[in-house]
Amino acid sequence: MIKTQFYNFIKELQDTITSRLEQIDGKAVFQEDQWHREEGGGGFTRVIENGTVFEKGGVNISEVHGPLPVAMQSYFNVGDVDFYATGLSLVIHPVNPHVPTVHANFRYFEMYDKESVIVDSWFGGGLDLTPYYLYDEDASHFHQVCKTVCDRHSVADYSLFKEKCDTYFHNSHRGEGRGIGGLFYDYCKANKEYTMEEWLAFQKDIASHFLDAYAPIATKRKDLKYTSDQRDWQEIRRGRYVEFNLVHDKGTLFGLKTNGRIESILMSLPPHVQWRYDYHPEPNTPEADLIEVLKSPKDWV
Repeated sequence: MIKTQFYNFIKELQDTITSRLEQIDGKAVFQEDQWHREEGGGGFTRVIENGTVFEKGGVNISEVHGPLPVAMQSYFNVGDVDFYATGLSLVIHPVNPHVPTVHANFRYFEMYDKESVIVDSWFGGGLDLTPYYLYDEDASHFHQVCKTVCDRHSVADYSLFKEKCDTYFHNSHRGEGRGIGGLFYDYCKANKEYTMEEWLAFQKDIASHFLDAYAPIATKRKDLKYTSDQRDWQEIRRGRYVEFNLVHDKGTLFGLKTNGRIESILMSLPPHVQWRYDYHPEPNTPEADLIEVLKSPKDWV
């Protein structure tokens, strides 16, 4: 079954990613909590904090099921159905402002009628980079890894998924992107052209290359010197990250509406954040240059 194959895959991937991030940090290790959802299912939350490289991060997997809550029935425009959802979700907030925050999510969803027959199923997910100081070569590397994987699969369209990422991870109330994007895709279903097995192959391939996209960047930038002013800027930009997650993010909404574990849902929030009234960086600075890029997405490859 597709769901079994995918869940077994993300269980192994969680181990791979957390082990590699612990190696990069060199000090902190992930702490794991297993949790159970009263309505059905549960998950494993792994959090790293107060490291030499990673100030806070989480790499979580979950597998939940049961009746689809009424609040989500209207969202999906369906009636009284049951659901199954599984996925891996991660957010990493580094200490050093020169190391970007990164987010990734790889998920699978099924809906069933009351005879337990699948009436709909799809994959979704993606990965995106949120730098505080923009290094063009880092952005290009991240996007090139994404494009290389997409080019291997007929189901995947890098240009389309990049555009969707730029559109989705956008703070419309600020008129700027959350970061410099990556890939975003959702409702990826079987049709006359593609099978669910082909979507599964792509999903596993892109998820397996998350570390290839991010680890070299973190390793390259983690020991760069930074000032207290640069750290302030990082925390101000983290405020924009929080705004997106609490105002716009569909994953946060889904978790809250399906009685998910609050600590796991909100582990994406950074520990130190600033909101300064009407703050604007000085013109012709690296900080101002970043804002200009966030206002108008670039082609990085």
